[in-house]
Amino acid sequence: MFTKVWKEIKNGQIAPVYCIYGEETYFIDETIKRIKQGLNTAEEAEVITFDMGESPVDSVIDEADTFPFFSERKLVIAKNASFLKATEKGKEKIDHNLKRLEHWLQQPSEFCVTVFVAPYEKLDERKKITKIMKEKSILLHAETPQENDLGTWIRSEVNRFEKSINDEAVNKLVEMVGSNMLQLQIEIEKIALYLGEEKQITVNLVEELVAKTLEHDAFKMLNAYLSNNVPVALQIYHDLLRQKEEPIMLVGLLASNIRTMNNVYYLQKKGYHPNQISKQLKVHPYRVKLMLETRDRPSEERLLKALKNLSEIDLKLKSVSGNRERYLEMFLLKAI
Repeated sequence: MFTKVWKEIKNGQIAPVYCIYGEETYFIDETIKRIKQGLNTAEEAEVITFDMGESPVDSVIDEADTFPFFSERKLVIAKNASFLKATEKGKEKIDHNLKRLEHWLQQPSEFCVTVFVAPYEKLDERKKITKIMKEKSILLHAETPQENDLGTWIRSEVNRFEKSINDEAVNKLVEMVGSNMLQLQIEIEKIALYLGEEKQITVNLVEELVAKTLEHDAFKMLNAYLSNNVPVALQIYHDLLRQKEEPIMLVGLLASNIRTMNNVYYLQKKGYHPNQISKQLKVHPYRVKLMLETRDRPSEERLLKALKNLSEIDLKLKSVSGNRERYLEMFLLKAI
């Protein structure tokens, strides 16, 4: 859907009202950026931003109905449009005039492009304003693509730089960066610039150039530990200490990964498909795939024992002074 809308924007077919909902900020930011470019460059277009948590929707409508000074069309962005999601009565800080908004959406300003941004997983389909917004605006759902779609998007981004990438390198890129599309875009651009005239992005190049995330290193350290590869687990741990990472944070990350791993294996035993597991646990499909493809899968008993040991280390780190780095180091040295 985004690809189609972006193509329309590039061709000058810019709608008067857009509504973007979802938690993937890359799609939100990229769509706004392209609208700015479509309105004769970001510098020349008039751009006015409102936070719906601080300003009433009346302010958005009044601004949208005011003629622009320096361009044919201006851009009004209404961030945090919480009136489109389910909320408890009395919890809203601002009393929005939704009746006026419903009426305005029937015939929005022709000299303004208005973008409502609702950075929430779901909209409240029962609300009248949501139904009218869906009917009268270009509705876009900003969600992280599934595994196959993410791979397709990565190849598309690589092609923009006139480069190519193989499946192994795509998988390694997602493994190291995760599903954060903005960060993926930054890393792809960095690799493409490094390549210069060369065309192929390889797995070795990804491993060499991509900045490792704390989550990736913690997951890799846990896998090394569970595979009884003590030297690798300790090497990663010492590298993280040199980067000034706190042992107590690393304990929390390891425990979180173990809980997720245990839940993934439990749901698979219950007959859940990997995509169903991903949705149930709110974990990216690729991360679920990595856990399910582990060759020497640890038993539930082993995972629970490791989790118990980490809870004891967490207690020590919070209550005992001394050489704090040694507690987690001793955990990694002791194979279960």
